[in-house]
Parts: sequence; structure tokens; C-alpha cells
Amino acid sequence: MSIFYSLLGFLIGFGLVCFTIPALIRVSFAKHLYDTPNERKASKVIVPTLGGVSIFIGFIISTIIASDGYNFGELKYLIAAVMIMFFIGLKDDLMDISALKKLVAQLITALILIILGDFRFTNLHGIFGLHEISYASSFIITLFIMIALINAFNLIDGIDGLASGVGILISSGFGTWFLLAGHYEYGITCFSLSGSLVAFFLFNVFGKKNKIFMGDTGSLILGVIMVIFAIKFNEFNINQVGTYAIVSAPVVSIAILIVPTIDTIRVFFIRLSEKRSPFSPDMNHIHHKLLKLGNSHLSATMYILGFNILFIVFALSLNQIMSINNLMIVLLAMGFTVAFIPSLMIKLKDRSESLNFEIAEKKRNFKHKELLTEPALSMTARNPTMSAIHVNKALSKKEMKHSTFS
Repeated sequence: MSIFYSLLGFLIGFGLVCFTIPALIRVSFAKHLYDTPNERKASKVIVPTLGGVSIFIGFIISTIIASDGYNFGELKYLIAAVMIMFFIGLKDDLMDISALKKLVAQLITALILIILGDFRFTNLHGIFGLHEISYASSFIITLFIMIALINAFNLIDGIDGLASGVGILISSGFGTWFLLAGHYEYGITCFSLSGSLVAFFLFNVFGKKNKIFMGDTGSLILGVIMVIFAIKFNEFNINQVGTYAIVSAPVVSIAILIVPTIDTIRVFFIRLSEKRSPFSPDMNHIHHKLLKLGNSHLSATMYILGFNILFIVFALSLNQIMSINNLMIVLLAMGFTVAFIPSLMIKLKDRSESLNFEIAEKKRNFKHKELLTEPALSMTARNPTMSAIHVNKALSKKEMKHSTFS
């Protein structure tokens, strides 16, 4: 029955998003609630930004209906956290709010989840030799990871389909494990989100008249839900036994969340190295680099999702072979290496174009120099046709003279 309810949640979420997006687009254009293009944004057309509202409606309603009958006491805290992020994101999409106010709202959301909902990392599964940790350590680590991941999803929402595509992959990955391992309520929740995101993805990527962005509303909602899934995945694996037990659960979580994790760390490092605020906007994200290489939004998204899948397969394959610390080091090293490749390709491309330009300039300069040093030519040499005419005239004059004297 859990598969039936998961499918039900998926279909309800999908249907609700498909139904609400066209109405939201009409309201957005009527009330001028859309994204205005600028030099920092990848999109160059006017697009409504209220897609997060449809994701919120689809996810909340489908989860409540599909999970009915299951013992899911934690759902109320999940919904409370999502609602706070929804209203903060919506206000930011409509009016713009300061980064400080957003951070305060994120802190309140995190505190509700940690203190009231008891959503915490209580065990590190052997990372740095640590297993069960104290409440204080658990509180600090969980709070930091929550704030980091919520903002990470907000940062990767830069091109069509990326945030929703990554969300579909992550929720489907966690959801499949939850169902297989017997944690059905969370499996249903994951697939309810997946259904909502699949519908949004279609409008966001393939929509023409009905194109829409998720805005901060959608990305903040996604961030807080993904944090909850990651926490539960790690906590369930503390005592998990049997076929579906994940020994290195934290590292597998990193592999599943590799895109927002690596991209955010990388961008923050670049900004700090340039003596700028880590929250200052720029075009240094991996997806921006892929666009600069000539990829479309869809192809850039597919490349990133493809690498994300490879990282998940890699982590799961070596989960019980390598030690958790070695696996984490290898995974992060691979992540940063792969993230650096687009920047390296751009440098090589720019260097090649610069070299070709220099060669072309040298050729032009050489030809120009040859023309300047070439000796002046006579009129007849410069114009063979005129030379022939002069010769013919001279011959005809000679003939006339000869005929006169004879």
C-alpha cells in the first residue's frame, strides 16, 4: 500500500501544480509580478516568479492526503517550517527583503525544527572517529547545516530546471530508500514533492506562454524540506539493519546533495578570496560557467544532473568497502575537481581565441608591411589592359604614316 500512497501523492502534487500554474501566470502579468532581466540573470525575458506558490500548494495538500492513516506526528513541524519559508520567500519575491531578515526567518525555522520537532543529527557514523554526540554539539551542527543548505538551494536556482531537477533527483533518491527501508511516511512525503516538482519542471523548462520561475518562495521551501530528508536519512541509518542499511550515511547524503554543497562552498571561497561578501551575487556558479561554454539551460541542467547521479552511484558502490573518512575525502576531492572543469575549459577557450586573434593580427600586419615596402609600379605594369591599348594605338599610327608616304 505504501507504493500506492506514494504514487497517489505524486499524482496529486503533479495535478495541483499543473492546475495552479496557469492561473498564477495570469495573476502575475495582471499585477506585474514578474522577474525583470538584468546583466546578472541568465534569463533575458520577462517571466513570472510565483512558481513556488504552486509547489507549496501541491506539496502540502498531496502530503497531507497521501500520508493520512500513517503515524506521522512530525508532519506538523515540517509543515510549520515550510509555511514560514513560504511567506518569507513570497514577500522577497513580491517586495524584496534584506538578507538579515531572511537569515532571522531561517534561524526561527531551524529552531522550531530542532527544539520542537527534534530534527537533529545525533550521530556522525564515525566521521573523525565520532559516533553519538552531545545535545549541544548536535544542536550546533544541525543548525549550521540547516542554514547552509537552505541558502545553497537558493543559490543554485539560477537557470531553467536546475533547482527543480536537483530537487526531483534528491527527493526521488531519498524517497526510494525510505520506502525500501520501511519508513513509509517519509517515502510518501518525498514522492509528493517529486510530483509537484516534475510538473513545475515542465512549465519552467518547456513552457513558452506558461513559463514560470520558482522564485525565492520555491527555493527556500526546497531547501528546508531537503534538510529534513537528509537528517531523517542519517538518523534512520543509525539502527538500520539488513539489505538497505547504509554504513556511511553522511557521505551518501553528501553525494545526494553534492550539487548545492560543492557549488556553494566553491562560490563562497571565490568571493572571499576576492575580498567580497560571500553573499554578494555574481556569475561564478557552475551553471553560469556551463552557459558561457555555449550550452543551453536544458543541456547545462542535464550535465549537472548526470554528474550528480554518478556521484550517488559512486558513494553507494563504495559505501561498505571504503572507510567513511576515506570515502568522504575522495568524494569531496572529486566534487571540487569536477566543479573546476568548466572554469578550466573557459580559460583554455579564451586562451585559444586570444592566440588565434594574435596570429590573425600578425598576418594582417605582415601583409600591410609588404605593401608598404613594395616598389612603385609603372602605369602599364599596374594596368595591363591600358598598356595593350597604348601599344595598339602606337602600331596603328605607324601603319598610317607608312601608308601615307607610300
